[in-house]
Amino acid sequence: MTSLQVTVPASSANLGPGFDALGLALALHDVVEVQVTDAGLKVEVFDAGAGGIEDVPTDERHLVVRALRRACEHLGVKPPGLHLRCFNKIPHARGLGSSAAAVVSGIAAGYALADKPLDGDAVQLSAGFEGHADNAAASLLGGFVLAWCDNGRFHAERLNPHPSIRPVVAVPSVQSSTEATRGLLPAEVPHTDAALSTGRAALAVHALTSRPALLLPATEDRLHQHYRASAYPATARLVHELRAAGVAATVSGAGPTVLALTVDGIIPAGVDVEGFEVIELPVDRTGVQVTGR
Repeated sequence: MTSLQVTVPASSANLGPGFDALGLALALHDVVEVQVTDAGLKVEVFDAGAGGIEDVPTDERHLVVRALRRACEHLGVKPPGLHLRCFNKIPHARGLGSSAAAVVSGIAAGYALADKPLDGDAVQLSAGFEGHADNAAASLLGGFVLAWCDNGRFHAERLNPHPSIRPVVAVPSVQSSTEATRGLLPAEVPHTDAALSTGRAALAVHALTSRPALLLPATEDRLHQHYRASAYPATARLVHELRAAGVAATVSGAGPTVLALTVDGIIPAGVDVEGFEVIELPVDRTGVQVTGR
């Protein structure tokens, strides 16, 4: 392909107790158009609702370009020049996998330019940018993913989430830095908290695929969310209110977006969502898609 379009979904990682291991693809998409040219690089960035793209570089530092270059190097492809048009709809720095989506779009574009199908190396290449594969694997594969790292090699397995699950996100206007919120995590956690989160993560796999009625206990977490609460008090408050109302709510990724795993697409009346944009986002079941010629 010398002219192509990449459509890549947003994602929510962790899903409560599955820290750096569980991810869910969501039907909110960035689109990247890639044209092979005679020489040079041109990058255009369009804000289609993402917000926070003012500081996005339009040269070789652009994340899509970096990922595309890495895939091309891995596959032995050397396009003479590139023209990229990036239509960003996934909010930046909100915990919805915007960085992972950019990386995945670049990796997928590189594979398409090489006329190669996505493979296990695509997971490795994508996850290598952030050091964990939860968001990237969800954007690559769609659906619900389990991700892990074994001796420096990233892996992921895709599972089908239960068809009755209807995710709802509450997106605040404020941004959050993954690097900053990770800095709030302790080096060690109590054994009882680790044991509880391990059990809940296993239960989350069962609840998400087979028993949605168990989602509330399955999304209980003691590994990371309460340690980060000081970084986004409004998010922590909303998660608490939703869970008190019986909704399986978690912090989406590093926050500050809230993910509610519902079966009706509704936030209960009486829950204060002021300051948040509430959006029902179906599960994206296909992952990254590439079309072109």
